[in-house]
Amino acid sequence: MKKLYLFILVIAISIGSITCSKSENEYRIISLEDLKDKIRGGWAGKMIGVSFGGPTEFRYNGVINEDPINWNPENLRNSIGEDDLYVQMSFMMTMDEYGLDAPADKFAESFANAGYMLFHANRKGRKNVWDGIMPPMSGHPDYNLHADDIDFQIEADYIGFMCPGMPQTSNEICDKIGHIMNYGDGVYGGMFVSALYAAAYFEDDIQKILNTALKSLPPQSEYALIVNDVIAGYQRNPDDWRKTWHELQEKWGENDICGALNPFNIDAKLNGAYIVMGMLYGEGDFAKTMEISTRCGQDSDCNPSNASGVIGILSGYNSIPQKWTQYIDEIADSTFIYTDYSFNKAVERTLHYAQEIIIKNGGKVENGICYIKIQEPVAAPYEQSFTNLKGKYRTTIEDKEGWQWNGDWRKVEHHQWGRSEKQMIAEKKDAEVIFTFNGTGAVIMGRWDRDGGKADVYVDGEFVREIDNYYWMMNRGAGFDWLNGAHLFHVLNLNPGEHTIRMVINGEKNEKSEGTKIRIARAIVYDQIK
Repeated sequence: MKKLYLFILVIAISIGSITCSKSENEYRIISLEDLKDKIRGGWAGKMIGVSFGGPTEFRYNGVINEDPINWNPENLRNSIGEDDLYVQMSFMMTMDEYGLDAPADKFAESFANAGYMLFHANRKGRKNVWDGIMPPMSGHPDYNLHADDIDFQIEADYIGFMCPGMPQTSNEICDKIGHIMNYGDGVYGGMFVSALYAAAYFEDDIQKILNTALKSLPPQSEYALIVNDVIAGYQRNPDDWRKTWHELQEKWGENDICGALNPFNIDAKLNGAYIVMGMLYGEGDFAKTMEISTRCGQDSDCNPSNASGVIGILSGYNSIPQKWTQYIDEIADSTFIYTDYSFNKAVERTLHYAQEIIIKNGGKVENGICYIKIQEPVAAPYEQSFTNLKGKYRTTIEDKEGWQWNGDWRKVEHHQWGRSEKQMIAEKKDAEVIFTFNGTGAVIMGRWDRDGGKADVYVDGEFVREIDNYYWMMNRGAGFDWLNGAHLFHVLNLNPGEHTIRMVINGEKNEKSEGTKIRIARAIVYDQIK
């Protein structure tokens, strides 16, 4: 009888152990203390990386940076004014005001009306929102030729920071926020970076982190393809990142639509590949990761910022060498421009939202321990901004062929970025320009400004839409008007052959505008990839 009792007791204990084990296997477990340390590491990594690479940004386009990179810990103060940080902190401010599940329109409006400078996809997304084109169309390639640019990739970190081990949730948030300014690979850049962070909380093998994050992307996307090219290059040449760099440059270096026919490349996927280069060849070392991502060139402050942010999550703040963190205490309570967030506040609010997301997704926080319901990565739906498209040629208003000017147009010289540019300006009703080109699409480039007016646009004789050329950040002042160079209108996916874009000043203007001027400088023509 005693033997039977002992046998039953052993079976009962075994069953209870299996049940407990099964329950525990539904969760990833991390202490609040470790979670906070990793969050601090992520934000610190962002700040250090952007400060380290800042002086090299877009100084090495299509070439490897072999020059000395100088570092001074006080450079960290520069991060207070970097768009890699202040944009995403303003998104967190929107969450503070409207809640974690605030609709995309609230994020878009807060972002569009913030006082900070924006560039490329962000700036066009802001302009679209001002013009009543709301997300997801504000980032759509029909309205935003910067759709594949790097913008969302550099400002999605906070999403990954607050989604430890939850890549499905990070993708959902990225889908909402990313389409404010991007589409396709531009959104996938933010999804990939966020998924890297989500995985890095619970994994210390770089290749496993990359492979896990890739599962959040549609495998046929060009973003996934270029990441796989980096991984394959690393496997062939694990001791020579420069060989892999040259392979990437040959295949992907001239694929940017925004910067077509220019060594400048702000495409999310190429710069994302440089994040991966730093991570793989850096082998988990904070400094080496950051340096390789910087030396790859192009947007070489943003890329090391993302890469070192991942290492910061992986290792935690306390494991980042003091050489890099020694100045953080000096600026930990300094607010990032046009936000009410500091480093310390960003850490605390990220920790707050991380716990909220953990609980919302079936986890729990008890006695200082986070139990995170396991999420397997799920690929986002496939979308592609630009299909079978390449730059064909560039032309300026000084080229006689292709341009026809009717009305009171006059030529002026505008100075910006240390160089001058010829522009044509008109402001009277019915003044028009007709641009004739041979290809499958084109973009007319010029300037928005505080005295910009409205124009009706026709393609091949058919009315397309009215465009508004007013743009002015009143609190930035005239010293920042160099930011106003813009894509005024673009059209893509036409049949190969000759086409016309006609812009006609209609005499209308935004109620905030001081005039009805239209400024035109140049154009890029696109064609099919043969």
